[in-house]
Amino acid sequence: MKKQAGFTLIELAIVLVIIGLLLGGVLKGQALIDSAKVKNMAADFKNVQVYIYGYQDKYRALPGDDSKAVEHVGATKNGNLNGKIDDIWSSVDTDDESLNFWQHVRKAGLAAGDQTVASSGSYIPVNADNGRLGIQSGQTPSITGLKGVHVLCSDRVLGKFSKQLDVNIDDGDPTKGSIMIVAYTTGGTSSPVTGTANVDPTTLASIGDNDFTTVCMAF
Repeated sequence: MKKQAGFTLIELAIVLVIIGLLLGGVLKGQALIDSAKVKNMAADFKNVQVYIYGYQDKYRALPGDDSKAVEHVGATKNGNLNGKIDDIWSSVDTDDESLNFWQHVRKAGLAAGDQTVASSGSYIPVNADNGRLGIQSGQTPSITGLKGVHVLCSDRVLGKFSKQLDVNIDDGDPTKGSIMIVAYTTGGTSSPVTGTANVDPTTLASIGDNDFTTVCMAF
């Protein structure tokens, strides 16, 4: 009678080791991807401050608010020079200073990106997860308790990333400090901090790792 062929214990052990190595590589690779996203998002918060200070140093005006931006950098529109980046950070109105901010800093050579102002497409700045990135001065609407001259917001940020951003840049508490977090509202360019009223920040316990959030930083 012919014996049935089978795996020896050594062969099974080798297979299990190979599977373990593959799974470990996949998990490590995902961890590296996640870490890179958090670093890129953190860089957004730092770089926009550099854009503002660099533009102010050269032109003595805020980008977006510069009343001589057409003359200074060849922008499409000037600002009103009232000392603020007017309008909501997530605006898609091509007349708004918060949207023209990006053209001003790009044409000034401070930032890369499409220099033709548009309400959608490649002109709109995004974060590492393709969520909207935007800047406004610290007027309402904003997050309740968030205080600063300017507010920079990044939306559609997964909860696990937003919590890490708060730990890396601020105090790890999404309800206070220079960084606060609110739940993201789906629907195109809408976000929880548009409208006419402030929005209360969410607590750490209520932020799920896979929940979308909007992270805002005041400076």
